[in-house]
Amino acid sequence: MNGRNVLLTGASSGVGRHLARLLGAKGANVICCARRQAELDSLVVEIEAAGGQALAQVCDVTDAASVAAAFDAAEERFGLVDSTIVNAGITNAMPAIRMSVESFDQLMAINLRGAFLTAREAGARLIAAGEGGLTRPRRVVFIASTAGRKPERGAAAYGASKAGMIMMAKTLALEWARHEINVNAVLPGFMPTDIIADYLDSEAGQKQIAGWPRKRTMPVEDLDAAMLFLLSAGSRSVSGIELVVDDTQSLA
Repeated sequence: MNGRNVLLTGASSGVGRHLARLLGAKGANVICCARRQAELDSLVVEIEAAGGQALAQVCDVTDAASVAAAFDAAEERFGLVDSTIVNAGITNAMPAIRMSVESFDQLMAINLRGAFLTAREAGARLIAAGEGGLTRPRRVVFIASTAGRKPERGAAAYGASKAGMIMMAKTLALEWARHEINVNAVLPGFMPTDIIADYLDSEAGQKQIAGWPRKRTMPVEDLDAAMLFLLSAGSRSVSGIELVVDDTQSLA
């Protein structure tokens, strides 16, 4: 990843924060995007203390102008973004009949609209640069979820948003194939990140874990190899896939 310019949304916590650290340690210039400035600043300090290069950029993925501004800032500091990780997202688990329209709209705005705006901006800039304008691999990776292909109770909206991300990734892979832009979706299982830790510790969460083949959650580090592969030159012929990384959870 040396010299690669990678923009990552949802970088302030959880999977995003972990991947930002990973990419910084592997030599990438990491553009860390999220809504919380203080968390981004502390992340950049961590990355740079370990010898990496990073930029904190406040970004609201539901706002096209804010997304464009993030890419502008990245280009000003490091040059053209060659790879984008579409990670920003929220969850709001509850039975569908109890979910308010406002909660549904907020989830879709961040998870699906935000994914579209981020990926569209990434692709548009790479296409405008032309194939001769960048010799590094051109990659867009969506962080989706196994909930996008397997029904989960209380996840009608969340699952629909992740299923939408998966199809978006495949469609963009088709549209952008002639521009040598590879687009893929990674589908993690349940991981003990901040956003879901309380549920996993609850009685219901423990019951669900007990029903999985390996009866455990997967550590976020288990995403590393898959992500590095999809961002690398070695994945040249891999585009339009949904890569499940869930420690067999979805087989239950």
